[in-house]
Amino acid sequence: MSEPTHENRIRLILLDDQALFRASLGRLLASEPGFEVVGECGNSDEALEMLSASPVDLVLLDFDRVTEDDDGFMSMALRNGYQGRFLIVAEAADARSSAMAISLGASGIFLKTDPPDRLVKAITLVVNGAVWLDQGTIRLLADESVGRFAQLNDRRSANLPTDREQKVLLGILAGLTNKKIGENLGLSEGSVKASVQQLFRRAGVRTRSQLVRTALEGSLGAASGWMRRARNGTTGAAS
Repeated sequence: MSEPTHENRIRLILLDDQALFRASLGRLLASEPGFEVVGECGNSDEALEMLSASPVDLVLLDFDRVTEDDDGFMSMALRNGYQGRFLIVAEAADARSSAMAISLGASGIFLKTDPPDRLVKAITLVVNGAVWLDQGTIRLLADESVGRFAQLNDRRSANLPTDREQKVLLGILAGLTNKKIGENLGLSEGSVKASVQQLFRRAGVRTRSQLVRTALEGSLGAASGWMRRARNGTTGAAS
C-alpha cells in the first residue's frame, strides 16, 4: 500500500493546556503515516491563529474548552470560518456535557483512558463524517434521555421510527458502517441504506452526523425507547 501523500493526509491541531500530554499526543499522531500535526496549542488564541493560517481537517481539543457561550472555542472557530471537525478528548464525560458538546458542533468524544489505536480510528472516522461515541457515553446519554419524551403529542408520535429503523439508528450511534449494521441485523446493505435515508427524511437531515445530533436532542420522538435499548447494552462501542 502506498504511503499517503502530503495532499491527502489528515491535518490536525491539538488544543490542550497540559503541555506534557499535548507533546506526547503530538508525537503519537505525527508518527502515523496518514496524519500531519499542524500545531500544538496551549490556549484558544493560538489555535484560532493557526486555523486562520493553514487548512485543518480536525481540531483535537480538551473537554474544558467546551462551553455554551459565544466565547467557547468551537463557537469562535466556526464564526471565523473553520469548516473542519472537532473531536473532544476527555478524562470522563457526563451525560449533559456530552450532549452539549455534540449540539455545539463536536463530532465525537474520545476518552483518555482508551488505547491510542482507537484514537487513530476515531480521528479517521470523524474526518470522514462519522460521529464517535464510546459505549459508556452512549449509556450516559441514554440515561439522560429516558423519560424525557414520555409524553409525545400526536404529531411527534406519527414520526416514530420503525423497529428496523431504531436498530439501524443504534448501529449509527455505535459508529458502525452500513455493511456492518447489515451483518449484525441480517439485512442487505441496500436495506440498511434505505432505512438510513428514511431516518434522514424523518429527522430532516442530510448526514449521519446531523442525524446523531438530532437523535441525541430527541427530535425523533422515540428517543426514550431506542435510547433505553442502548443503555441496556443492545449496541456496541464505536468501532
